[in-house]
Amino acid sequence: MTISLQKGQKVSLAKPGGGTLTRVRMGLGWDAVAKKGLFGKGKAQSIDLDASCLLFDAAGNLADSVWFRQLRSKDGSVQHTGDNLTGAGEGDDEVINVDLQGVPANVVQLVFTVNSFTGQDFSQIENAFCRLVDEATGQEIARYDLSGAGQHNAQIMAKVSRDGQGWSMTAIGATATGRTFQHLLPAVSAHL
Repeated sequence: MTISLQKGQKVSLAKPGGGTLTRVRMGLGWDAVAKKGLFGKGKAQSIDLDASCLLFDAAGNLADSVWFRQLRSKDGSVQHTGDNLTGAGEGDDEVINVDLQGVPANVVQLVFTVNSFTGQDFSQIENAFCRLVDEATGQEIARYDLSGAGQHNAQIMAKVSRDGQGWSMTAIGATATGRTFQHLLPAVSAHL
């Protein structure tokens, strides 16, 4: 059963009937808005959105990062499957796989961000979403639609946090500006 999250909503990642998730996939999907051409015909454009996963310790320090220039965390628990430069196609355009049991004990939060490396803003993007999938079953657990077209070119999508009961996901949906995750760090710190 998928839970469609609203901005600020939190959901536990404990499995129904007991147990916790061990391996999850964060998927990012989007489409570029067709530009109106001569005689009103739509012309496809390419928009390069990039998904990143930032790993933070309890003090709020950046412990590691996974993005299109570093596809694997130092310990291997978080892996990006590669950069999609256009958003073309169906389903997840970029994927970050997380082995929750393998995440180092000092890491308490995984923050997922998306930004337009080429600088286009979200007014040129449609059907954008992020979703969390249980890798063992392939079942979508939670989905957050990245709504709010505007002049921003980045969003802090969601965070997955470790607590005494396991892991939970919170939809953030905060708009930001920056072409890479490094530009987003001051905005991300407000959501830790």
